[in-house]
Amino acid sequence: MVGALHELYPDAPIYTTIVDYQSLWPELKGADIRVTWMQRLPFIKRYYRMYLFFYPLAIESIDLRGYDIIISSSSAFAKGAIKPKGGLHVCYCYTPMRFVWDAKHYLENEGYGHFAKLVFSLLLKAVKSWDLKTSRRPDYYVAISTAIKERIDRFYGLPSEVIFPPVDFARFKVQDTFDDYYLIVSRLHGYKRIELAVEAANRLGVPLKIVGSGPSMKTLKRLAKPNVELLGRLEDEEVTMLYARCKALIFPGIEDFGIAPLEANAAGRPVIAYKAGGALDTVINGVTGYFFDSATPESLMAAMARMETDAGAFNPAVMRAHAMRFDKSVFKERFSAFVAQAYLRSSK
Repeated sequence: MVGALHELYPDAPIYTTIVDYQSLWPELKGADIRVTWMQRLPFIKRYYRMYLFFYPLAIESIDLRGYDIIISSSSAFAKGAIKPKGGLHVCYCYTPMRFVWDAKHYLENEGYGHFAKLVFSLLLKAVKSWDLKTSRRPDYYVAISTAIKERIDRFYGLPSEVIFPPVDFARFKVQDTFDDYYLIVSRLHGYKRIELAVEAANRLGVPLKIVGSGPSMKTLKRLAKPNVELLGRLEDEEVTMLYARCKALIFPGIEDFGIAPLEANAAGRPVIAYKAGGALDTVINGVTGYFFDSATPESLMAAMARMETDAGAFNPAVMRAHAMRFDKSVFKERFSAFVAQAYLRSSK
């Protein structure tokens, strides 16, 4: 996302609390990236989560005087940047802070002990207060999906425009035929609910390939029968071919947006997605895939059983055309137009 913004505004400096230059995306190589004092904290790259409560101070310490337009790319703290007098602040929002608005699940997923949970829950209340206090610093919010638009309204009581995030589809190609396996491409975290797909595949006895790594790997390996392969992280070329040859992609979690279904469609393959979150914006039931309504193996199995007979009936050209509506070029056109119009309104 920041890479696409850098392409739109290549001469604009990028301010961030910390950066890992070793894992910087290729499109940001050579960008004017400016960090805060947090970059000098000991072991910051490894223990960045332990410094959670320093981020508001770091964001507010960034001196933005002299800029007419500030664009924040924010899933937590960036929207709290202090704009100069007379400046325009547009926030591209991935979600309001998940770890304060859903603190219970955050603390459970992080595996903290009882005492640590108690301490962190108290500190998170302070961060939540800061989040609310700073929610009106942006002049405009742009949400990545309808689900996030609704969340901004619910938590902040503020309107927002939906502009879907950029996806680069250049590497995806449609194949003439497909194979018999289902596919998951995802980080392996508990909230992704990949165990639902493993259980469904186990019970149906159908092949399932899972691409990705994460803390749930050991659990999923214990659950998986021989028909389920956990492939770990793969090179882009391998993942691209797996997309093109799969019977269908399975998308069992609730995502703020979710790029994987669109990547599958760009490769001409349908999706089986849980009917919630960002999938409601990206999946057209019966056209680009099927929804399943309940977060249970049985509900997913019913959709998979339907796909067993219908996988060849989905039109690859229609699915790819649908995916291209979310292409990076579309994002750049819509977002730049939104910022230009916002600036004109603010200048009057």
